[in-house]
Amino acid sequence: MFLKNAIFALLFLCAADRVLAGDIAGAGSSAAKPLYEKWAEVYTQRTNVKIAYAPVGSSKGLLQIRQRAVDFGASDVALTAADLKKYRLINFPSAISGVVPIVNLAGIKPGALLLTGSVLADIFARKVTRWNAPAIAILNPGLLLPDAAIVVVVRQDGSGTTYNFSDYLSKMQTGWRKNFGRGFTIAWPAGVVPVKGSSAVAAGVKQTDNAIGYVDYNYVVQEKLTYVRLKNRQGNFVAPNAQSFASALKNSTWLRWAAFEEMLTDKSGAESWPITMGTFIIIAQVAQKPENAIATLKFFNWAFMHGDHLATGLDFVRLPDTMQARVYAEMLKVTDQNGKPLHWPEL
Repeated sequence: MFLKNAIFALLFLCAADRVLAGDIAGAGSSAAKPLYEKWAEVYTQRTNVKIAYAPVGSSKGLLQIRQRAVDFGASDVALTAADLKKYRLINFPSAISGVVPIVNLAGIKPGALLLTGSVLADIFARKVTRWNAPAIAILNPGLLLPDAAIVVVVRQDGSGTTYNFSDYLSKMQTGWRKNFGRGFTIAWPAGVVPVKGSSAVAAGVKQTDNAIGYVDYNYVVQEKLTYVRLKNRQGNFVAPNAQSFASALKNSTWLRWAAFEEMLTDKSGAESWPITMGTFIIIAQVAQKPENAIATLKFFNWAFMHGDHLATGLDFVRLPDTMQARVYAEMLKVTDQNGKPLHWPEL
C-alpha cells in the first residue's frame, strides 16, 4: 500500500511502548462529530484507550487547544501559517466533506430545488423572503413553490461550517461580502432562527415547514434531509456527494502544496460541489504532556491506517494516500519540551 511505503520512507521506526495514559480529550467541530466519535468507538474497543470528544464548534475547539485545555482541537477551517507559529501548533486534515443547504418544502424531493450562490446569499440576507419569489421561481420553472415565508435557520455558535458557508457566499456576491463577510460567527440579519450546533440546524429545518438551513453533508445522509442543488463555477447544477467533493479537491492546490490553508469553496471542475470543505485536527507542536500527545498521535495514525472505511461509511471523503503521507509527516513534528521528537509511530 502506498501509504505504508511512504511512512517507512519517512523515518526509522522504533518499537514504541504502548502508552498507558488517561483519556484523550478533544473538542471542536460539530460537523466532524460523527467521524471522530466512530473512530473513537472502534479504537477504544481495540485498545482500551478512551477518547472523549466535545462538539462545541470549531471556534471553541481552536480556543481550547490554544489554551492546552484539550489534547486536540478540531476545526473545519485550517489555521494560517502565522497562527500555527504564534500558538505553536500543527494542523492537518482528517477528511473532506461539504456544506449543504437543506430545505423543508412540501412535495419537494431532495435535489429538486435549484439555487445559485447569489440567490442563496439573498435568502440568508433576508432580501428574498418568500419561496415563490421571482428570483427562485425563474430557476425552478417545473416546481410548484409555496406562497410562504422562508424560515431561515442559522448557527449562532462559532462554527467552521458557517465559516465555509459564508466564505462561499462572499465569493458569490459583493453585497454579502460587504455586509456580512465570512467568519465563524456572522452578524445575521433580523428574522433568522439562531441555534447551536449542526444537529440543531438539522432538527430545526426538519421540524419546521418552509425552512432552509445549512449543515455538513453527513447530516444530510444520516437524517435523510432534503438538499438543494447548487450552480457551480462551470455553470452546472450539481448535487453534494463524494464525487463532487473529490472533484473540488482535485481542482485545488492541496494535492500539490504542503499547506492546507486554501479554502475548497467555488473550485473549478464540471462536477465540483461549490461548498466543499476539509475538516482538521489541531495539536500542540510542543507536548506539555508527552503521554497524552503520544496517545493522541497513535489514535489518529490508527484512524488513517485502519479507519478509512469508517469515514466513507459516514459519508466523509477519505484523504488520498499522498495526502495521508503528508499528514503523517506533520504528525512527526510533535516534540517534547526539550525539542526531542516523540517516539510513537506504529503500523
